[in-house]
Amino acid sequence: MVQNNDKKQFKKKYHGDRDFRRDKQEQAYSEETEPTAVFGRNAVLELIRSGRSIDKLFVRRGDREGSITLIVVEAINRKIPVIEVEKQKLDILSAGGNHQGVAAQAAAKEYVSMDEILEIAKERGEKPLIVIADEIADPHNLGAIIRCAEGAGAHGLIIPKRRASGLTAAVDKASAGAIEHLAIAKVANLAAAIDELKEKGVWIYGAEAGGEPYYNTKFDSATALVVGSEGAGISRLIREKCDFMISIPMYGKVNSFNVSCATAVVLCEAARQLRGN
Repeated sequence: MVQNNDKKQFKKKYHGDRDFRRDKQEQAYSEETEPTAVFGRNAVLELIRSGRSIDKLFVRRGDREGSITLIVVEAINRKIPVIEVEKQKLDILSAGGNHQGVAAQAAAKEYVSMDEILEIAKERGEKPLIVIADEIADPHNLGAIIRCAEGAGAHGLIIPKRRASGLTAAVDKASAGAIEHLAIAKVANLAAAIDELKEKGVWIYGAEAGGEPYYNTKFDSATALVVGSEGAGISRLIREKCDFMISIPMYGKVNSFNVSCATAVVLCEAARQLRGN
């Protein structure tokens, strides 16, 4: 809930700050000339709070409802230019996605190295818990996986450069802002990356039908969970690299969960065991 003093600050600066101006040119958005667009209220709010460099914040003209006020106040406090635009501009920025009346142009999220992910675990005094997304091409699935990984306390996510979604605006939106709080590495060769993790003492668990039930699995060492696309599952080469194959027993008529749901189920059990809960 936005406090009254925030509303007063919002009214003063929303209407009077010279950085908060109408976008008269209404230029079409181009990925070649504009920074990365992040849209949706949760995603934009977490982006602002993350400290990532933001070029501009766009809000729908006349929209003062709900968390828009809080978003604008947070942006003003961080000296981010706030511009009021028509809905059509936001539709362009979000490529027709559900922008909820707000979008931001920001520097692209920086990838980290695998060593940096392992260092995060070390700094927290925890055994590494990592997610490896094998050829997840659907941005909504990848965003949901990011949200699950961050929520379960994973130290990072590893994705391949090819045959997979990158960190697009749709991924950002689907993650509901979790992308701002999770370290993500992008590697040229996923199989080689897994070999490197193994050399550093990380055990590799592949999540796929036919494996050992996840609740019978012992997670007591550095862990990396591999999840594959909903259509093809984990690729053959990556499956061969896994130390263990685990699964979620199904009791209904469908034969599997959505990949992000499956990720959440297994990650939460791994996190519970690794943290001794």
